[in-house]
Amino acid sequence: MQPELNDSSVDKPAVSVIGLVSVGAHPTSGRARRAEQDARAVELGLQLAGDNLQVLHAGNPEEPALRAYLGMGLSELHVLEQADGDDALFALTEYIRDSGAQLVLAGSQAETGEGSGMLPFLLAEGLGWPVVTGLAEVESLDNGTALVLQALPRGQRRRLKVRLPFVATVDNAAPKPRQSAFGPAQRGALDVSETQRVVDELFTDHALQAARPRPKRLKVIKAKSGADRMKAATAKASGGGGQVLKGVHPDEGAAAILKLLVDEGVLR
Repeated sequence: MQPELNDSSVDKPAVSVIGLVSVGAHPTSGRARRAEQDARAVELGLQLAGDNLQVLHAGNPEEPALRAYLGMGLSELHVLEQADGDDALFALTEYIRDSGAQLVLAGSQAETGEGSGMLPFLLAEGLGWPVVTGLAEVESLDNGTALVLQALPRGQRRRLKVRLPFVATVDNAAPKPRQSAFGPAQRGALDVSETQRVVDELFTDHALQAARPRPKRLKVIKAKSGADRMKAATAKASGGGGQVLKGVHPDEGAAAILKLLVDEGVLR
């Protein structure tokens, strides 16, 4: 069942919207899939522009996961063919500059690759456009300006008036993406374009590795006075799993402390 499109004052045929998509990865298996936030950007773009939405990807056109976006009801997906190690920023900037787009929607951070979240900002810098982060909803597009809602912590929203054109990164508060259907995914077309390739020297000169988990944070004791903090610091632990060392050699005591820090994840 497809979600109903929100009614708005947007004149769909007059709005030129581009949604940027990338190849995502399942958080558990690592299997390639559509990126969650990019799919939200496509959903928002469909609600704004309908069939006038352009969906753009820079990368390998043979990636099967791209068809998951076509399964959302798109007739075609534009692919700027890039090899591994190419800088997608250059190709995207040139394409969008020549496209006449008024609004570019993207996820806030890629699920694969560097995942730095810098591409929307660098893209906007190259185009000379403003950036809106945490986009939750576009209320209207009228007279060259957009009225949007920006997601804030604790469920709050902030209404912004932004002059077109601009780049926006969607928030998890944006509309949930519709399911991808197998039939439309296979019927949709991939429009592949060859572009000038620029090697990303910063990326190719470094190696990617899995991020190490952060150490556990020490418990912060909140108290109004020094006496309360001292009482909390010297209070007996309720767990009963501690170990008291008496009359042992300093080396044994140091080894026990080191083992505890390693077990707690403070040291590695």
